[in-house]
Amino acid sequence: MNRRAGVLVAMGATVAGLVTGAPSAATAGPVAPRAAALKWTGCATEEHPRLECASLQVPLDHGDPQGTKITLALSRIRHTSKTFQGPLLVNPGGPGASGLKTAGFVAASLPAGLAAQYDVIGFDPRGVGRSRPALDCRPGHFAPVRPDSLPLDRKTELANLSRARSFALGCATRHTELLPHMNTVSMAKDLDLVRQALGAARISYLGYSYGTYLGAVYAKYFPQRVRRAVLDSVVDPDKVWYRANLAQNLGFDARHKAFTAWVAKHHATYRLGSDPAQVEAAWYSMRSALAKAPVGGEIGPSELEDTFLPGGYYNGFWPYLADAFAAFARGRDTRPLVEVYRTFAAVDKEGENAYSVYAAVQCRDAAWPRNWGTWRLDNGAAHAKAPFSTWNNAWYNAPCLFWPLAPLGRTDVANDKVPPVLILQATDDAATPYEGAVTVHRKLRGSRLVVEQGGGNHATSLSGNACMDRHVTDYLATGKLPPAALTGEADAYCATGKEPEPLKPGVRTGVPDADRAGAALHRILGHRN
Repeated sequence: MNRRAGVLVAMGATVAGLVTGAPSAATAGPVAPRAAALKWTGCATEEHPRLECASLQVPLDHGDPQGTKITLALSRIRHTSKTFQGPLLVNPGGPGASGLKTAGFVAASLPAGLAAQYDVIGFDPRGVGRSRPALDCRPGHFAPVRPDSLPLDRKTELANLSRARSFALGCATRHTELLPHMNTVSMAKDLDLVRQALGAARISYLGYSYGTYLGAVYAKYFPQRVRRAVLDSVVDPDKVWYRANLAQNLGFDARHKAFTAWVAKHHATYRLGSDPAQVEAAWYSMRSALAKAPVGGEIGPSELEDTFLPGGYYNGFWPYLADAFAAFARGRDTRPLVEVYRTFAAVDKEGENAYSVYAAVQCRDAAWPRNWGTWRLDNGAAHAKAPFSTWNNAWYNAPCLFWPLAPLGRTDVANDKVPPVLILQATDDAATPYEGAVTVHRKLRGSRLVVEQGGGNHATSLSGNACMDRHVTDYLATGKLPPAALTGEADAYCATGKEPEPLKPGVRTGVPDADRAGAALHRILGHRN
C-alpha cells in the first residue's frame, strides 16, 4: 500500500471491499463468557521496576465464544493514589507493535500524580509478541541483501513479486487457524474482554498511529465502555489500507527533503554542501553506489531506504543518520552506515513477528487491488513525485496482492455515542497524514482536534512538547478539553519543537532516550503506521 505483462497473480480473484457499519455491543454477535479475573505477577525491567504481567484467554473467533482460545499478554503499572480513575489502556501502533513496555513508558511520562491515579495497561494484541500463538509467516523475509526496490527491469520486478507471494503463502501455510481472525475488529473485541477481566465498567485509552484506528473501531462497537480516549497521529479510516499507504509516500519524501535541508544547513559539520538539492543528490548517489556494490553483505539500496526511513518519523535521529551519510559520501567509510542500519533497520525475530501481524491485519481488514498493473500504475505515478520510499513501501505491502483470504471491509467509525475524544496531530506527519485527523474529528461528534503546527514527528504527545502534553494531562486528569472552534479544522494549536543539533565530536553509536523515541516510531522493526 503493478505488474508487467505476463506476471500472474497466484492466488485469489478480485474482491471488492465493502464499507460496513459496525453493530453496537448489544448486536455484535454471540456473547463470550465473562472473563476471569487476572493474576498479576512481577515482570520488572531495569527501565520499569514496577511492571507487572498477566495473561488472558480470549476466543480465537468471537463468533464462536466457546470454541478455540488464544492468549493475550498484558502488562500493568498499578495505581498508587487513593484517587483511582480506572484503567488506561495504551497501544503504540503497528499493527504488530508490542505494547507491554508501553505501559511503563506512559506511566513514566505522565506527571507522577496523574499516573498514580490510573492502572496503566499495556498489551500485546493477538498474534503479537508474547501473546500466543504469535505470527511468523516467513522467517528471514528481510534478510539482506534484498532486491532493489526500484523495478528497474523485469528480473528485479519478478524477484520482488516472488518475495511477496512467498510471504503470503507462508502465512497461509504456517498460520491456517489464526490467519482468518487477524483483523482490527477482532482486536477491538479482545479489548472489551480485557476490560471485563480488569473489572472495569469503562476504560480510558491512549493510542498512537494504528492504535488510533483500533481505538476508533473499539469506540464504534462499545461506545458506552469508553470513559476517555486520546488518539495521537491519526490513521485516515476512509483510506485503509491501500490508499493510506499511497498517501504516505508524498509525506516521507517531504520529510527526507527536510532531512537533507537540515544537513545542508549544517554544512560546516557535514561538508556535503549548503544547497539542499546538492545534499539530496549526494544521498541518491550513495544509493546508486550501494546498488552497484552493497556494503558488507548487509546494505543494498533497499536496506539503505529502510535505514533512513525512521528519520521521517522522528527528527531526533537525523544527527546519527547524517553522520553515517557524511562518512560514506566523503570518504566511503562504511562503519557508521552499518551501525545505523543495525540500529534502525535490521529485522530480528521480534521484527519478523511485527511485520507478520502488520501484513495479516492490513491485508484482511480491507480490499487491496488484486491486479499488479494497478499497483504498478499507482506507485509509478507516486514515485514520479516522491522517489524516496514509494517503491520500498509498495513492496512492503505487496503480500496483500496475493493474500489468501477475502477482505472483511473497513469499518465506518462515525460515532455520535462515544464521549468526547481528544485527537492530536502534527501537520507534517508523514506516516499518518494530517487529513486523517481532520476526517476522524468530523466523524467523532464532540471530539477536539489539537494540532502541532509545523511538526513533522510521528506521535506528538509525551515526547517533549509541553503544549501538546498539557492538553493530554488536562484531559486525562479532569476530562477538560479545549473549547470547540467556531471556524477552521482544529480546536487548538501548539508550536512545534526545535530542530536537533549535530552530534558532538566523538559521538557515534546508540540512540539517546530510545524508549521515549520508540513511542514515536512504528517502523524501526517493521511498522509503517
